Amino acid sequence: MDLGITSLTTFIIGTIAVILLPGPNSMFVLTTAAQKGVRDGYRAALGVFVGDSILMLLAALGAATVFKTAPAVFTTLKLVGGMYLAFLGFKMLMGAYRIWQNRAHILSQIELEQNSTVDAHEGRLESVSQKSQSPFIKALLISLINPKAILFCVSFFVQFVRPDAPHPLLAFLVLATILQACSMIYLSVLIFSGDKLAATFRARPLWMVLGTGTVGAMFLGFGLRLATATLE
Repeated sequence: MDLGITSLTTFIIGTIAVILLPGPNSMFVLTTAAQKGVRDGYRAALGVFVGDSILMLLAALGAATVFKTAPAVFTTLKLVGGMYLAFLGFKMLMGAYRIWQNRAHILSQIELEQNSTVDAHEGRLESVSQKSQSPFIKALLISLINPKAILFCVSFFVQFVRPDAPHPLLAFLVLATILQACSMIYLSVLIFSGDKLAATFRARPLWMVLGTGTVGAMFLGFGLRLATATLE
């Protein structure tokens, strides 16, 4: 059955390469898993899944054309999105500073856990940071303004369906399924990696400061990258 998909192998290779590039989606999922555990890590991954699905649907419906014919729409999106990512980065940097301020409390808490039956996963980084909105909602918002995902969907994703495809929506569905499968496999690796690293980082406040600060700086970079992104 001819779906009108061109160069499926090239699409798969390109998809894997793009997914493996560090971006706000993957960094947020990894950080969430390290801070709050596997369950919240998958909540964040679900937010990414839904957000990417929306972007791919918009791409299939012609979002690239809208952006090019009404550049003010894309400009507004990238500026608002850039500010949001920068805001998240600033919050992470402040979180790193709070971890440094509370390093003595963190170490004493670990000592108490070692001498009691408290679950070692219950302390995590929430002990030095305020609880925020749902990981799903935050990941969804990050996904919808993720420069890598937006440019991938409107510039790369749509190129693999021929204009004369007999079933264009079905072709886009097949490509979207492949992309989401690759993405979920990768995010699952990050979730379990983050969960395993959490205990190690909790025992070393300086590592927590460096890790949280590095991710915060990356989000500031993502915000700048989105604010200066183009569709070319």
